[in-house]
Amino acid sequence: MVKARYDLAFELYPYARSADQDAVVRHPVVIVGGGPVGLALALDLGLKGQPVVVLDDSEGAGQGSRAICFAKRTLEIANRLGAGEAVLAKGVVWKQGRVFHGSEEVYSFDLQPEPGHRCPAFVNLQQPWFEKFLVDAIRRAQGAGAPIEIRGRNAVTGVADVDGAVRVDVDTPDGAYALEAEWLVACDGARSPLRDMRGLSFEGRVFEDNFLIADVKMTADFPPERWFWFQPPFEGAGQSALLHKQPDDIWRIDFQLGWDIDRKAELDEARVRARVDAMLGKGVDYELDWTSIYTFQCRRMERFRDGRVLFAGDSAHQVSPFGARGANSGVQDAENLAWKLDAVLRGQAPETLLDSYDEERRAAADENILNSTRATDFLTPKTEASRTFRDAVLALAGRHAFARPLINSGRLSVPCIYDGLSLTGADALGGPAATRPGAPCMDAPLAEGFLLDRLTGGFTLLGIDALLPEVPGIDARLALDTRRDDPTGLLRARYLGDAPGAVYLIRPDQHVVARWPRAEAAKVSAALDLALGRSACA
Repeated sequence: MVKARYDLAFELYPYARSADQDAVVRHPVVIVGGGPVGLALALDLGLKGQPVVVLDDSEGAGQGSRAICFAKRTLEIANRLGAGEAVLAKGVVWKQGRVFHGSEEVYSFDLQPEPGHRCPAFVNLQQPWFEKFLVDAIRRAQGAGAPIEIRGRNAVTGVADVDGAVRVDVDTPDGAYALEAEWLVACDGARSPLRDMRGLSFEGRVFEDNFLIADVKMTADFPPERWFWFQPPFEGAGQSALLHKQPDDIWRIDFQLGWDIDRKAELDEARVRARVDAMLGKGVDYELDWTSIYTFQCRRMERFRDGRVLFAGDSAHQVSPFGARGANSGVQDAENLAWKLDAVLRGQAPETLLDSYDEERRAAADENILNSTRATDFLTPKTEASRTFRDAVLALAGRHAFARPLINSGRLSVPCIYDGLSLTGADALGGPAATRPGAPCMDAPLAEGFLLDRLTGGFTLLGIDALLPEVPGIDARLALDTRRDDPTGLLRARYLGDAPGAVYLIRPDQHVVARWPRAEAAKVSAALDLALGRSACA
């Protein structure tokens, strides 16, 4: 029987009977899971004109904060999808972090020290709100004709390969039905039933530690910053603690509890309040909004593609929450996959292009897992030698600047650069490293607006003080003149360096394919073939 409705923060897609329940229908793309990753993928595909169906076993966003830190790259994606303004309006913008050892502040950092970006380094926003804003954008897109359908209380109970598709068995309040998907995408979370149905598993580490989340509602004068304590001075906090501000006067507090605990006892309200009281001080008035205990893993699937089934987000990879790499990397999975599915479905690229999704996003997962594992090992040393090193770094950092970069309370999320991977083309420019082939484009202020707003979701040929050739298959051509369009000089600094001009081929997900000081049509065409998986070199 379909999973019963649980407590919802927002009812976003209440159950309604579908015509598919009367006959088996084949769809180009079916997505399982209505979280941030599944919704972002559906919206991106729908805006490209691709019909997509989302199946979710609930009717909206569940209660609880879960992911709260949305990074700059995710915000840029949300802007392109039409949800960014709502996220920024509701969320708490921050870029500053502080690290304490006991009661002493030993280190602080600025995640966006340079100007000239439309989006901030981070926005704190409870995941249910992020999901709501994506659904709001989907509703607007549907009103403009985007072929997106979300089916609530549609629980997937089985999958099987059929000729050129995947059969999906679904349970609903009106009984079971089946549909078929040319491509099925699993965005159904860390415990992914779809992954189990395919007989697939994870590889990696499970960390033996428990962390208590306490979301408290209070009015406080703390600034909107990330505060992290090693060996906190307040009683009952364990080895570390974390404080983050969220919208609506909600504050996220994490306490590290250790491994051998009684979960039920630790979630007792009196015990939770004792920890929070010790941290905030006596007499602070607050309400407990949400509590839970979590453990975490740093693991991934061996491959993110299994025939016509693709895996994205937590269903494909998991990391610790330190560094905000979970939801952010999942949304980047969705952006990477959307344009590739679109190109395959339109016949512009072979199906093997989807192998590059697996290649690129496995590389990103490995990078995130490496950073997440290092952070976790610094937080919870497993040997006496690593503990001695950690404690020495913390002791030195308060007095000596060289030790501060060694502190690792969670290296915060940045997008992966696809160096040396199969879709990454030539660098004939040799310009700024931050915008080399494989990297996501950096934003820059223009005379009117920002650069990333001009990259609209197709293949773009960007010329800066350079002529642009006519090349079939290019969706957009953007010619900029630094004398006219670059009032701050940041466009030149980020894209030209010392070069007099440049031409960039940019993918629909705003990653650079190749760049040249000047471009011939043949070279651009070869790079486009490379990016679409139609050629081995460019």
